Amino acid sequence: MQAWQVHENGEPGEVLRLADVARPVPGDGQVLLRVRAANINFPDALLCRGQYQVRPPLPFTPGVEICGETEDGRRVIANPALPHGGFAEYAVADAAALLPAPDALDDAEAAALHIGYQTGWFGLHRRAGLEAGETLLVHAAAGGVGSAAVQLGKAAGATVIGVVGGPAKAAVARELGCDVVIDRRAEDVVAAVKEATGGRGADVVYDPVGGEAYTQSAKVVAFEGRIIVVGFAGGTIPSPALNHALVKNYSIMGLHWGLYNTKNPKLVQHCHEQLTELAARGAIKPLVSERVPLSGAAAAVQKVADGLTTGRIAVVMEEAAA
Repeated sequence: MQAWQVHENGEPGEVLRLADVARPVPGDGQVLLRVRAANINFPDALLCRGQYQVRPPLPFTPGVEICGETEDGRRVIANPALPHGGFAEYAVADAAALLPAPDALDDAEAAALHIGYQTGWFGLHRRAGLEAGETLLVHAAAGGVGSAAVQLGKAAGATVIGVVGGPAKAAVARELGCDVVIDRRAEDVVAAVKEATGGRGADVVYDPVGGEAYTQSAKVVAFEGRIIVVGFAGGTIPSPALNHALVKNYSIMGLHWGLYNTKNPKLVQHCHEQLTELAARGAIKPLVSERVPLSGAAAAVQKVADGLTTGRIAVVMEEAAA
């Protein structure tokens, strides 16, 4: 089979190599899946660079989120077990963690449903307790993680403010349903949020960016607000001033979604049922901005690493696309 492999750490476009390799052999409790589509996540870029919290042995195949097909023909969503990731014709995954792919979504959309939407659902509902009528601020609202949070926020009845970089991404954020869109390159984010909320600020802030975005979040979070720290795509990990959180009376909440797979997997299943229902009624639909063949995976991962994408890029297998 064909698979992309990383033999040394570095930039994805430089270190990913397409090779003919043997199909992976499932271990105990694992199954072999034919990959129908693989979604590209920012952690795939971090894996290539050797900067992710998980460091599989070299060589490995990245690709942490797929829509695959079991030997008996079932279409499923899975997180492949590294080092046999999803940027390949076949991958392996834990049998107990397979989730049925929603009928309402095609392969590329189903591949993009899992990590970003589970993270959004757990962040907004499990951690922040977002309520209808509250104001949700989403950084990088046109990106893969942010776009999921925007849709989930709207589905929950929140007023959603999206922060983006540039007019093209602003247009995407509006299409996603943001009530207010702020272009951080052309506007003062703090002033714009305060103006949009009548000076009150945002009840919940969803931050997958870190750095300057977090600094802005702390300035605009409302009384009894909640800042959800999802990641640091901007490259800088902030150091929160806890005296500021005390004085303004807000909460800073971390979210590592992967822990739920081991700490409380039943919640992951429950979340998937909620997401499937939302997809069935059209309340959420992963924004797949580009579909590329397996041969284009390395360039696509580099594009995600460079922050040049809106929504998701999916690697779609030629057989599944045909």
